[in-house]
Amino acid sequence: MRPSALLTDFYQLTMLDAYLREGMHEPAVFELFVRNLPPQRNFLVAAGLEQALDFLEQLSFGEDEIAWLQRQGGFSPQLLDYLRRWRFEGEVHAMPEGTLFFADEPVLRVTAPLPQAQWVESRLLNIVHFQTLIASKAARVVLAAPERLLLDFGMRRAHGAEAALFAARAAYLAGFAGTATVQAAMQYGMPVFGTMAHSFVQAHASETAAFESFARSRPKRPVLLVDTYDTEAAVARLPALARRLAADGIQIGGVRLDSGDLAAHAHAVRRLLDAAGLPQVTIFASGNLDEHRVAQLLAEAAPIDGFGVGTALDTSADAPALDAVFKLQAYAGTARRKRSEGKATWPGVKQVTRRLDSDGRLLGDTVQLDGEALAPGSTPLLHAVMRGGRRLAPSPSLDAVRAHCAAQLRSLPDALRRLTPADPPFTAGLSERVKALAQELDAAPH
Repeated sequence: MRPSALLTDFYQLTMLDAYLREGMHEPAVFELFVRNLPPQRNFLVAAGLEQALDFLEQLSFGEDEIAWLQRQGGFSPQLLDYLRRWRFEGEVHAMPEGTLFFADEPVLRVTAPLPQAQWVESRLLNIVHFQTLIASKAARVVLAAPERLLLDFGMRRAHGAEAALFAARAAYLAGFAGTATVQAAMQYGMPVFGTMAHSFVQAHASETAAFESFARSRPKRPVLLVDTYDTEAAVARLPALARRLAADGIQIGGVRLDSGDLAAHAHAVRRLLDAAGLPQVTIFASGNLDEHRVAQLLAEAAPIDGFGVGTALDTSADAPALDAVFKLQAYAGTARRKRSEGKATWPGVKQVTRRLDSDGRLLGDTVQLDGEALAPGSTPLLHAVMRGGRRLAPSPSLDAVRAHCAAQLRSLPDALRRLTPADPPFTAGLSERVKALAQELDAAPH
């Protein structure tokens, strides 16, 4: 079910009412950016643009919502009539999903009549912030485990249904192979994966009976969970089962480890499988994993072919929020600048440009005013994606976005690919015209 148009902060209503009373309908420019990266992050991955554009195109107010507002009292008839006739008429410039970005770089820009541009703030942040948060976490796992099968296992610990779906999408976008969340696979057209639970094993009279039952019901390379009782003992019984299944054309695809010392178990299991003539059986690990634990297991040469990452991914446990904001940068053709202590903004309508070296590695970014000449060898990152409240083109497929993100990750210099903070951190440069505009506004009376 699509969220209500009233999924917003109350102050959007109070400001909108005041704007309408004052006749403030001139064009406004808002930019969505992240003030500071969390200490654990060297970069962020832009995500959620498709759902953000869906929101802007589909936003409308039903009579039940208008009636509820009317019952609250205090809102002008002008506001209620405005919401009845609502249609977003603005334009959007954005970085393509999957693009890497850094602190103070606008990832999305909305230009629209002030009441409209202001109203969409809360939900746009809600959508783009969360998917960017999860995609950025997932990208770190991808960098920690290149060429390994990576799956999103976090739905049951995600903070609600939409968060579970968005997390699966964001993880796939960043390079995960798929998800265990069935609705996400259906909704976004991504691969779905799954094995079995310990309860399935416990429900059977014996572990071997559980394995055989599962394999015969899922005969396409089944993956068996082997750590319900004794991991090595379970694997030692697999050769006999494998022979019985092979007679019927069923080949065991893999085993899953979900507890204990994963490295030690993986080494022991690999030895048992290889000695039994089952080198094709893969080892998949899950259980409280994140990018650091995955990197540690691979550093220990654990023979693990794939990882299921759950809670730490879908909650971005080490950095559960970004300092993402949506700020007014121009109104009625005049640049605006917030000067609050510790929260000052760079004024004006801006563009982000990027320079790569001859090998396609990131050299530097510049935040400049839109319309400034591009420096030699630089390319703009913000592109028009919506005008008049309608997309300029269909959103790219999720697989295309995923390929773009993979190319972006390949462009990272070594210092930014590591899980530890880069020293010094990567920061975008500011054009002299942006700095001069800020000084001009600071000198003006307020």
